[in-house]
Amino acid sequence: MVNQLKIADARSESSKSIIQDEEEKTGLGRCGWILFLISVLFTLATFPISIFMCIKIVKEYERAVIFRLGRIFIVVPFTDTFVKVDMRTISFDIPPQEILTKDSVTVSVDGVVYFRVSCPISSVANVSNANSSTRLLAQTTLRNVLGTKNLSELLSDRQGISLSMQESLDEATDPWGIKVERVEIKDVKLPHQLQRAMAAEAEATREARAKVIAAEGEMNASRALKEASLVIAESPSGLQLRYLQTLTSIAAEKNSTIIFPLPMDMMQQFARKN
Repeated sequence: MVNQLKIADARSESSKSIIQDEEEKTGLGRCGWILFLISVLFTLATFPISIFMCIKIVKEYERAVIFRLGRIFIVVPFTDTFVKVDMRTISFDIPPQEILTKDSVTVSVDGVVYFRVSCPISSVANVSNANSSTRLLAQTTLRNVLGTKNLSELLSDRQGISLSMQESLDEATDPWGIKVERVEIKDVKLPHQLQRAMAAEAEATREARAKVIAAEGEMNASRALKEASLVIAESPSGLQLRYLQTLTSIAAEKNSTIIFPLPMDMMQQFARKN
């Protein structure tokens, strides 16, 4: 008999779960359908007036999302308490925080956090206000994480800082039923004096690099000229050809009169003939 009663209870519980699943699939329970039929009858009874409340205009580039009754619950007075929990992703801005970095530089940093409620029971039972607690914890986490970074790391490794902040926040808010989905660093504001100093440092670095490049170019040019002089020294006629090529390039740029001296070798040949 006891086993039969247990089997009967199990069947009744399974039938209740099947009914609940069917109601969840249809979206409206019995009470919902009753309210829906009453609203339809009321709309038909007041048709000339209700037609203006029923028709909504949606533009071609828009889409409409219709919520019909949602889920209906019965709350017993004096014993039950009803608390609604938003399960959508919520975002909030972290106010600008004055942070002292590891290398003793004061910067102002702000960011944005995206989170959602993963466990409604924990978000209501384990913390008084989950949203407010997450906001305050995000501010302190931003200070703690950025306080261990240098200024160069803060400016160049924003993605790594965001990931470390997300892991810290997600681990701390897990008992509250909060899931931190994303953390982003929006802006890093430096003092004006520090900006000028960094600009002067960058300018000096660029000038030094330009001088080094120019010196390397002069050195390479001198080596090339040395090799060319060695090649020309092996052939004296090559020097004359190079001389003529230089005169040609000068004459091609502007119209000018060029005094062309005759080579000494040619003059010596005329002198010998005479």
